[in-house]
Amino acid sequence: MVWPHAFKGGASNRGKVKGCEKGKFAIDLPMVGSPTFRPNFNFGTIKEAAMNAPVRTTDLSATISLSIEGMTCASCVGRVERVLKVIPGVTEAAVNLATERATIRGTTDTATLIAAIEHAGYEAKVVGAAANDGGLDENVGRAEKKEAERRGLTRDFTIAAVLTAPIFLIEMGSHLIPSVHGLIESTIGMQWSWYIQFALTTFVLFIPGIRFYNKGLPALWRLAPDMNSLVAVGSLAAYGYSLVATFAPGFLPPAAINVYFEAAAVIVTLILLGRLLEARAKGRTSEAIKRLAGLQAKTARVRRGGQTVDLPVGLVISGDIVEVRPGERLPVDGEVVEGASYVDESMVTGEPIPVSKSVGGAVVGGTVNQKGAFAFRATAVGGNTVLSQIIRMVEEAQGSKLPIQALVDKVTMWFVPAVFAVAALTFAAWLVFGPSPALTFALVNAVAVLIIACPCAMGLATPTSIMVGTGRGAELGVLFRKGEALQLLKDAKIVALDKTGTLTEGKPVLTDLELSVGFVRPNVLGLIAAVEARSEHPIAGAIVEAAAGEGIALPAVSDFESVTGFGVKAKVDGKRVEIGADRYMAELGYDVAALSNVAERLGNEGKSPLYAAIDGVLAAIIAVADPIKDTTPAAIRALHALGLKVAMITGDNARTARAIAARLEIDEVVAEVLPDGKVDAVRRLRAKYGKIAFVGDGINDAPALAEADVGLAIGTGTDIAIEAADVVLMSGSLRGIPNAIALSKATIGNIRQNLFWAFAYNTALVPVAAGLLYPAYGILLSPVFAAGAMALSSVFVLGNALRLRRFKVAK
Repeated sequence: MVWPHAFKGGASNRGKVKGCEKGKFAIDLPMVGSPTFRPNFNFGTIKEAAMNAPVRTTDLSATISLSIEGMTCASCVGRVERVLKVIPGVTEAAVNLATERATIRGTTDTATLIAAIEHAGYEAKVVGAAANDGGLDENVGRAEKKEAERRGLTRDFTIAAVLTAPIFLIEMGSHLIPSVHGLIESTIGMQWSWYIQFALTTFVLFIPGIRFYNKGLPALWRLAPDMNSLVAVGSLAAYGYSLVATFAPGFLPPAAINVYFEAAAVIVTLILLGRLLEARAKGRTSEAIKRLAGLQAKTARVRRGGQTVDLPVGLVISGDIVEVRPGERLPVDGEVVEGASYVDESMVTGEPIPVSKSVGGAVVGGTVNQKGAFAFRATAVGGNTVLSQIIRMVEEAQGSKLPIQALVDKVTMWFVPAVFAVAALTFAAWLVFGPSPALTFALVNAVAVLIIACPCAMGLATPTSIMVGTGRGAELGVLFRKGEALQLLKDAKIVALDKTGTLTEGKPVLTDLELSVGFVRPNVLGLIAAVEARSEHPIAGAIVEAAAGEGIALPAVSDFESVTGFGVKAKVDGKRVEIGADRYMAELGYDVAALSNVAERLGNEGKSPLYAAIDGVLAAIIAVADPIKDTTPAAIRALHALGLKVAMITGDNARTARAIAARLEIDEVVAEVLPDGKVDAVRRLRAKYGKIAFVGDGINDAPALAEADVGLAIGTGTDIAIEAADVVLMSGSLRGIPNAIALSKATIGNIRQNLFWAFAYNTALVPVAAGLLYPAYGILLSPVFAAGAMALSSVFVLGNALRLRRFKVAK
């Protein structure tokens, strides 16, 4: 098993952990397909056939992503999910209409899954990142395919609109304007006008509109109708009735002889328009992915064989030395080996200020070099780069389902069959109880029910908002690794933060050196730093760094000894030097009373005091502190402004923790805890306040990140912490926490607006289409207006989701 290096290079693509969730994880494994599975159309035979299909046997659950073509509405999503879930070995299957992808977990063969989807009436293929392009070319290819689809829809809609216009003018004009009716009768005659409408409508239905029948009728034969089936049956009903009225009127009552060619043609034209607008809006929902993919440099300047050559970025390998000139975009991740510059990393962190880079500094592919020039060693290429992994994280979040989607899935599973049932009842009721001509009323109202009740809006309500919300988060440096975090984060009542590396810089510095009478700072600091140079404690590093900063040379050390839990001691230039906490001094027999006031003051300031004795005399008290990040106070104020409680969980001593909490106005402090104690603290805070979000950066924070309702990892932290988290703050700035919570609230609010519109639309207009208002008010809904309303409902939902692209962070 290999932990993925989410923000560092060098990890293999094989055996990559997808993510921890409450102690569970799935691992991406190479899939070995088998083409022998050939299921029939119904779920029972799919399951029976799958029982005999070759299935990869393993005790580990693999995750497979499939791209699916041909889905048009929420019922398609439900159908594909049901097909997948009955296959033995599949433990979980989620299908997303907006991204047109299926995510399957289990041990089933890939070819088995694809075959089942194809026999359900859709096309499927495996989604996977190529080894050397990190999946970026795949994103470009998908965008090109979508653009080709939009061009095809534009062409078909244009043809349909041009041919439908004369049909509409002839038929509706003759109804609404008496002079037009008279003109038609006196020139070509009404019968010939019907022939012309027949010819034009036939062309509209079976050239640009053929897509609805190719998909909808087979789905109907399989007893699995979808949105295409509704359009196909509705338009064919109007078309077939008009054919009989035109060519065999004797089969109809005289009062019922009329044509509805314009209804059939306009229905197809308006729904093609809706599909076109929907395709354009869908393209805008994935703008974040497109922009991220566009950040990849196409070529790299690499040193090979003693010379510098320009190579396609896919040919760069780990270990190559890559040169970067001013203004260029970095092709891959790496470590600077020559030169220095400032690099704009805003595409990763969301922070606009360029970052200084010199020898030894890490650089990220896709970022932009400023004025300097430097060379770096490639450490991560292809799918291992930060940019590639950000794209994968965003795609996974966009493809996930929120708990709120469960209600939608239950409703849409039976929605289309229910619409057919309502349409049949409408037809029968009008035929039996309707006024003359009853057959005409029955047909018109049944067609209106079929057309207006398309569940497209319901299917798009949740995934489009997720796509736009997570994409906007990525632009702001907030990565939602799991889509459900979007819903859970808005319900958080308290945010608990680790101290070191989260609230603070994570790098202690020497802040105070108080000397006893008769001692000189350079001498004392040199002796102390010489001893601490032998220690691996972070505090020791701060003292050694301070001595180096003051230009103090360190003398030779002998007889070094570390006393666990107390301190260190050694001989330096023949002097006995002992350094440690007050309990160590007490054990050695030194009286620290003379410096107790200083120690108390330092402790109240949130600093960690240490004592130093030289040749048996208490010489100094040292204060080491971990500076608070500049962004921390503003972030905590923003969390309080959102109505949240803030807690700090730390392994540091209680007095230091309380001092920092007082300075930052933190509500709760849990100090002196070990990693498992952090988990207990999370549980206690949850019991007291409600849902909790935990923010951390270290390996010791991973259990608490997994235990919290939502875990947020600092992007500059460890890989294990990042894998255990639901959200990653790429910049390391705590301002990302209130931004993430505010974005969560905005996205879920947007989803609720979409769902209300989608359900309210169908609840209100299906009865109107069925003619419920006719007995009292004489109101009927024309199939033409039903088609227009149906198209507008999907466009409204997509347009509302796109508002999230304008989400602004709090200042």
